[in-house]
Amino acid sequence: MSMFCYQCQETAGNKGCKVRGVCGKPERTAVLMDALIDGLKGLAVALKENGDKTAMKEEGPFIAQALFATITNANFDDMRIVELAREALKRRERIASLLPKKERFGDLLLWKAVTEEEFVSRGYEKGIEATENEDVRSLRELTVYGLKGIAAYVDHAHVLGYQDETIFEFFADALSAVALEEDPDILTALVLKTGEMAVAGMALLDKANTETYGHPEISEVNIGVGNNPGILISGHDLRDMEELLKQTEGTGVDVYTHGEMLPANYYPAFKKYSHFVGNYGNAWWKQNEEFDSFNGPVLMTTNCIIPVKESYKDRIFTTGMTGYPGVQHIPDRKEGKEKDFSTIIALAKKCPPPREIEKGKIVGGFAHNQVLALADKVVDAVKSGAIKRFVVMAGCDGRFSSRQYYTDVARELPEDTIILTAGCAKYRYNKLELGDIGGIPRVLDAGQCNDSYSLALIALKLKEVFGLEDINQLPLSFDIAWYEQKAVAVLLALLFLGVKGIRLGPTLPAFLSPNIAKILIEKFDIKTISDAKADVGMMMLGR
Repeated sequence: MSMFCYQCQETAGNKGCKVRGVCGKPERTAVLMDALIDGLKGLAVALKENGDKTAMKEEGPFIAQALFATITNANFDDMRIVELAREALKRRERIASLLPKKERFGDLLLWKAVTEEEFVSRGYEKGIEATENEDVRSLRELTVYGLKGIAAYVDHAHVLGYQDETIFEFFADALSAVALEEDPDILTALVLKTGEMAVAGMALLDKANTETYGHPEISEVNIGVGNNPGILISGHDLRDMEELLKQTEGTGVDVYTHGEMLPANYYPAFKKYSHFVGNYGNAWWKQNEEFDSFNGPVLMTTNCIIPVKESYKDRIFTTGMTGYPGVQHIPDRKEGKEKDFSTIIALAKKCPPPREIEKGKIVGGFAHNQVLALADKVVDAVKSGAIKRFVVMAGCDGRFSSRQYYTDVARELPEDTIILTAGCAKYRYNKLELGDIGGIPRVLDAGQCNDSYSLALIALKLKEVFGLEDINQLPLSFDIAWYEQKAVAVLLALLFLGVKGIRLGPTLPAFLSPNIAKILIEKFDIKTISDAKADVGMMMLGR
């Protein structure tokens, strides 16, 4: 028996990792995650059979966190995965004890495990390949990966005090169906429902972020360094960002963002901190070299963390659902209190300032509120012919050289096109000198991957302004880069919104069986990427 994982775009040979994840995930960790997912399915079945929506609401935050811990490059810490799996079984037992005939659900509600080895055994037994029918397996995994992405967004919103009971209920519905259902038609409908919930999850997080920290504003972000020691914060959690800025104020320690935390520079609430210097570095996959050169401590609030080098292992910290063996973890905040970042701050004071790796500024902050404020200007530019086409190039960045395609597309696009972006895919082109159209930058960065919701709102508003019946009638093309499960949630959200003709790359997901891939291609006209110049030519023709 061996592990099997194909949830990310870089999975081995675009087929599946069987010895060790390309992401660096060891076999044992992968198998323990399979046991955790199986435990969550059992909990969901118990909740669904019990039918108590209050219980679904109460268990929702835990299910979201546990799913979140299994997304790519989030948590490599076996001990914490086992703790979550034990908690899932404990909660399942409590709910299942209320059921009169739990035996009819087989071992989903009956299996027990205490030791780590017992969870390993269960993971091997109930891993992905346990579903023999490849189409059923494909639909089940597509739903689970969408749920993982939604869970990340929902957890970030929950940290800020926002939740949506319908999403928590859907976790129970979907995981229960994934565990028990084998009808491809029902599972296909579940996939599209997952897209609907992905829209709801992104809308919830957008509301949580903007009501808490204000709407993102057009901002110039410094990419150079100062003379003070610094702390580098990466990931997506804006509350961690806020509390770190508060606790470092007046200490002589500067704060820099990295990777997906870059959009924190666009929020009004954070701009008041004079020691918030700007962004350092690029996308997640360059962290080994950039964390080395930063010199100071690094805080990973969410994925993507990659295998940690010894050269900075003593100054990297994880928090939230992120974890790595041998790396210091900042515990969750206690009710009514902030997380305690004093250890990181004390270490920062002993470190030299960051080594400069680049200079200059980049522009961002084009979320829906800001772009809609410019709507008249944008519409006039379209009507005059100054803007011929919008190209959505949102999504993820990654290590593989095939992602150079997205840089090439940005360079090949005519000067009368606008790139709409969100997520770390932006790092492939956000530092290029692409100019502007009548003062409108040619790269409009909406923010983090969840801010793909902003791009959808912008598209829907343009459809309304131009009096169109279908979003696909807009001069708008989608050229999406995916890597992990939040991108899967975004893709399903776009499909739910009726978007067709999406180019998806660098490869189609390995977890799509030939039959399921064919259905998506026929129904939604999903395309694979090819040559950048050829694809740009087709996009400019509206194809």
